[in-house]
Amino acid sequence: MAPSSRSLDRYDTIGVGYGTHRRPDPRWAAQINAAIGDARRVVNVGAGAGSYEPTDRFVVAVEPSPVMLDQHPGSRRVRGAAERLPFGDGQFDVAMAILTVHHWTDLDAGLRELRRVARRQVILTFDHEIESGFWLSEYVPAMQSRDHSWSAPLDRVMKRLETDHVEVVRVPHDCVDGVMAAYWRRPERYLDPEVRANISGLALLSDRDIEPGMHRLAADLESGAWHDRHRDLLELDECDVGYRLVVAGQRA
Repeated sequence: MAPSSRSLDRYDTIGVGYGTHRRPDPRWAAQINAAIGDARRVVNVGAGAGSYEPTDRFVVAVEPSPVMLDQHPGSRRVRGAAERLPFGDGQFDVAMAILTVHHWTDLDAGLRELRRVARRQVILTFDHEIESGFWLSEYVPAMQSRDHSWSAPLDRVMKRLETDHVEVVRVPHDCVDGVMAAYWRRPERYLDPEVRANISGLALLSDRDIEPGMHRLAADLESGAWHDRHRDLLELDECDVGYRLVVAGQRA
């Protein structure tokens, strides 16, 4: 079983440092764990460094990138791709996939595999229409102008899983998981190259797409212009920037 070459190439590059900058946020963990429920056997597909895996039950992590697997603390680790899972039909109670489906080579094949090996599916993804309005694109317009053919439309995920159960996953102002919009109220964090290196939507852009915007952001932070434009955000404790939890299948 060969892992997805596209996902492998990306995460062998951007996956370094995930254990530091992409730690699980406890509030997200609580919401994901509630969706997983009392399932005893779980497969985490596109597991990365193991964020959001339940720790009190049988879990198998599947991940194509050796860089990511090396950071995974679990003992049950399999190098492989979502599109060709090396498990029997119905072997798990829940298949979880956390911020990974947009990197799969064949979304439909991966979702079919999740349904084949588990009776329930829990997927954290995002609504691109909402995410595209995030203020960072003011400084890095290439985030929106680049080819988004690799993204996974939310409605397509829901259709393939035959579910309408979708939960909003809000981002707290002090989110410890350094996802794209984690620093919506801490804009200075985007100036750190190590932070950007663990955000695929930024790390996969060229320096010429990133650096001019970072210079403008730094200047706007120093002058106070960013705070003037986005003062409404400073009053919020959490924000909806498009992250969605899709839950499918039936509990036992």
